[in-house]
Amino acid sequence: MKKLFCCLLAGLFLIPAWLHAAQVGSVTGLSGQAQVRAKEGLAYVTLAKGAAISEGAWIKTGDKGWVELTLADKSTFTLSNNTEFQVTSFLLGKQKREGVFNLAQGKLRASVVKFSGRQSGMTVKSGTAVAGIKGTEFLMLSQGQANVFFGNEGKVGVAGEPQRQQQLLIPGTMTQNTRGITPLEPLKVEPGTPLAEAKDVFEQVTAAVPPAAWTDSGKIADIIARWNINYGHYLADSGKYQEALHVFQIALDLTRVAEVRADAHLERGAVYARFLSNPELALAAYLLVLEEYSTLPQAETALFSAAQTLVELGFADQAKLRFNQYLQQYPQGKHRSNAETLLQSLTN
Repeated sequence: MKKLFCCLLAGLFLIPAWLHAAQVGSVTGLSGQAQVRAKEGLAYVTLAKGAAISEGAWIKTGDKGWVELTLADKSTFTLSNNTEFQVTSFLLGKQKREGVFNLAQGKLRASVVKFSGRQSGMTVKSGTAVAGIKGTEFLMLSQGQANVFFGNEGKVGVAGEPQRQQQLLIPGTMTQNTRGITPLEPLKVEPGTPLAEAKDVFEQVTAAVPPAAWTDSGKIADIIARWNINYGHYLADSGKYQEALHVFQIALDLTRVAEVRADAHLERGAVYARFLSNPELALAAYLLVLEEYSTLPQAETALFSAAQTLVELGFADQAKLRFNQYLQQYPQGKHRSNAETLLQSLTN
């Protein structure tokens, strides 16, 4: 008997540590495909409604997956489709509440209840941004290195990661960043704008009930990326050149739509050429468009701009080749007259 007791006791010490992890909440809503793993490194298994969620757990939704996670303090995280999210840590006491959550990718709505204790620190992180929250609700999208935030209630301090300079997100505003850079100054989401359209779709896919169809869920990032082209152009014309470059990079990191990416590279090239006196980086942007998007309309402007930039850099022979290439490919092109004039000046 004594030997059996000792074996059982020894077995307890061999139980993996993650099985002792404290339960912090449960799955109170689920639709479609969703999986869970108890900690990083383990395989995902099918998630069920009512499942207990402990510290360190990861939740992943599929193409049509939707999950509502309710914590012990009644705060909720609603995860949209194609989302991967971790409860890194959560501690709840009478006077102290601390939580760290990781949005590796995807879209979520965070609804954090107010805490009556003396100390509360709740943060949601991605690889390149961090949001500090108390009693508030906001929407967060993480795609690649880019992040987008919409404020619904309360205030959220949003910073780059590992940078710590914050922007204050309030209801009715949005901010965004990429690659750990300090987020842009929050903007009001005006009705009838592409931002309002993106937020409306975001609200639908993270609402208290799952959407009837997921056809629009992938449009959020693309809508914002397209809007960023115009917004970045406005910033450049306003003399905010670095912010404009940041916005164009966010567009590139948000979308795979070729037309939007080509526009973003063209706009970055124009900022370097027109405002920052950096023809080398301008030329690199134009040549990238020619290499990757040669069949799109943007290639015409990229080719002419590349030739112009080669003139500025003193590479006359290469510039002549590019101007001749332009005239051959676009005999009725919008830059034909200027190309002919510049080519003649190089020939004389």
